[in-house]
Amino acid sequence: IALAEVPKALTTELIVATALITAADLTGRFGIAKPRLAIAGLNPHAGEGGAMGLEDERIVRPAVDILRADGIDAFGPLPADTLFHVRARAGYDAALCMYHDQALIPAKALAFDEAVNVTLGLPFIRTSPDHGTAFDIAGKGVARPDSLIAALKLARRLADTNTKAVAV
Repeated sequence: IALAEVPKALTTELIVATALITAADLTGRFGIAKPRLAIAGLNPHAGEGGAMGLEDERIVRPAVDILRADGIDAFGPLPADTLFHVRARAGYDAALCMYHDQALIPAKALAFDEAVNVTLGLPFIRTSPDHGTAFDIAGKGVARPDSLIAALKLARRLADTNTKAVAV
């Protein structure tokens, strides 16, 4: 959705549902027994206690409270501008971001050629290269295969993990 539509679409229930799917797949598909979820704030500096928008206090924080009450190791809302620093990343297994570019700008800055998109919550494995369609370079012989190869390797790893889980 367009960035202008995000605040209207964002709900506590949506954040909770997304976090529960994420936690379940981190456990079931990635083998992380007690996933740690960092929940980004919507506004700059996670709203600064309401000084920069009320969504973080009215929507995001209640979602984090519900998740914690349900036994999910979630924390936030966190400022997105520092969420992806190397030291910050050591403190969580997944980050839930409130909109597309909030997640993809740091992902692509950190690992453009190797980043993989994984769709969680599906009954099957879905990975894809984490870049757009690249129509601007299609057919020119200049595309790099790294992200596609990484997506295929991750799909295989997840399939192997899923097969072991099903066989038990």
